[in-house]
Amino acid sequence: MILLSILAMTVVVFLSRYLFLEPRLPVKLNAKAQRLLSYSSPAVLTAIWAPIVFVHDDKLALSLSNPYLIAAIIAATVAWKTKNVIATTVISMGCFFVLNAWL
Repeated sequence: MILLSILAMTVVVFLSRYLFLEPRLPVKLNAKAQRLLSYSSPAVLTAIWAPIVFVHDDKLALSLSNPYLIAAIIAATVAWKTKNVIATTVISMGCFFVLNAWL
């Protein structure tokens, strides 16, 4: 039953991606739908990183001893200043590893 569920979810995800990515298919979204979908990536990414950065041991962690919070602030600053994904990733991960070992 689990294998059948996994296969069914695989088919649904593949078909939903294929319909919008295959250029020969005549499926087009209107401007309002495209604008609405433009918010989905930031929403999903925020739902992933916010609990990691702000919640530890089921409590809100907003102290300077939180390496996740400090590294997130550094990552946001580097991304804003450099607008370079590789530099942001390398610098923020390096800072996180150093802070995690130090704090």
